[in-house]
Amino acid sequence: MNSNLYSALRAAFPADLDSTAIETADAAQPRYYTWRDLERGSAMIANLLASLELPPASRVAVQTEKSVEALMLYLAVLRSGHVFLPLNTAYQAGEIEYFVGNAEPAVVVCSEKNFGWVSTIAFKAGTKHVYTLGEHGTGTLLDRAAFQPDQHTPVPRAVDDLAAILYTSGTTGRSKGAMLTHGNLLSNAKVLKDAWAWQPGDVLIHALPIFHVHGLFVATHGALLNGSKMIWFGRFDPRAAIARFAEASVFMGVPTLYVRMLAEAALTPQACEHMRLFISGSAPLLTETFNDWRARTGHTILERYGMSETVMLTSNPYRPESARRGGTVGLALPGVGVRVRDDKGHPLATGEIGGIEVRGPNVFKGYWRMPEKTADEFTTDLWFKTGDVGRIDADGYVTIVGRSKDLIISGGYNVYPAEIEGVINDLPGVAESAVVGVPHPDFGEAVVAVVVAKPGAALDGREIAATLKGRIANFKVPKQTFVVADLPRNAMGKVQKNLLREQHKALFAA
Repeated sequence: MNSNLYSALRAAFPADLDSTAIETADAAQPRYYTWRDLERGSAMIANLLASLELPPASRVAVQTEKSVEALMLYLAVLRSGHVFLPLNTAYQAGEIEYFVGNAEPAVVVCSEKNFGWVSTIAFKAGTKHVYTLGEHGTGTLLDRAAFQPDQHTPVPRAVDDLAAILYTSGTTGRSKGAMLTHGNLLSNAKVLKDAWAWQPGDVLIHALPIFHVHGLFVATHGALLNGSKMIWFGRFDPRAAIARFAEASVFMGVPTLYVRMLAEAALTPQACEHMRLFISGSAPLLTETFNDWRARTGHTILERYGMSETVMLTSNPYRPESARRGGTVGLALPGVGVRVRDDKGHPLATGEIGGIEVRGPNVFKGYWRMPEKTADEFTTDLWFKTGDVGRIDADGYVTIVGRSKDLIISGGYNVYPAEIEGVINDLPGVAESAVVGVPHPDFGEAVVAVVVAKPGAALDGREIAATLKGRIANFKVPKQTFVVADLPRNAMGKVQKNLLREQHKALFAA
């Protein structure tokens, strides 16, 4: 049996291949791509790859702007039986040099503007084939593929064969390449199709990057496996996205996108009346945002939880909508095991905080060329240690408290940043906050808070600390609180706490 993921996606295409699969939403003139275009375009690129006579399961590294042609390239790599390696468009030369050196891709595809320096790195590392792909359908990849046949039979793949490698952010050291198989990705896509009740006629507003799990696997696989049209934004525009709600039914975003749409007067119950489902992930959704969205639109955001290594793990319920709980990431998805244990590997009671461990057909194969690191990240009974800290309540709802690397040990006490952030975020005038630990000569680590004020609000760090003293234990109260204009974030909206730790590491130096 051929378990190539592309074959499963292709089988879900609608009978009318000339119907619209993707409509671009942010160009002066919209472009319309049919299902037949996706099939033919990916076939031609797959045939180009076949003409190169690459070794089986070669890596194809891609750092390009978001485009429908970039999606076709991903599908082409799948059907060719090779391994897709998406790279964040923000990565610079030093980072690309590491990824290319570590993954040793046979093919590199980059944006036209970066060809000079990317090709230099790639050729030096031994990559023989470097192509360009522009966001408007230009570049040498498509020029070469244009001469290839538009028919292609997907290469047979087994469930356990690699489909993609996703490099983690590397905030605590060397970036690790998470190896995801055809089986990992297909099993998760099928589970989410049922969990989120994808329906005939659903239309997805796709406003996420496609170098990441959320945009490439969760959103794109969801639409393709359901034969659903996508309204495709190369770059997110809150007002333009809201204007398309009347033609769509599903929206997936990071919390930042919801905050930006809440700032638009056009966001009303009437604007959202055609929408079926709003999903949030990739970063924690503030309870305030959860409540504000429900009050403004009449819809309750569904928050879920996943990782590069596992795709999706948990989700708040689709129905009833009232069962979606703000501040939680919901229940374990069908077939996924989730448990919480202490740092010695002992099970914890309901509601107790500990390390989150998971297992299931969606859990990755391991880290690329890091067998020792892979072994370290799995328990003896083969559960994956996520590195996230959280708790599971009596109803099975999972709440993420933070990352284990973010845990602060101050004066021998464990301090969970998310707990303090929750209290700070509830204070008047606070938009959001980030709490980190920095070296301290007496306490080992000291708690530091970085706070962003709401527009028009005036905040004082000392007053915030004084207020907290009446609400949380003294060892949790920040030793220093800074009020700033904004927090540093990565492309998926996650706060980069490593940058805050680096910025304030000398704060209490003797």
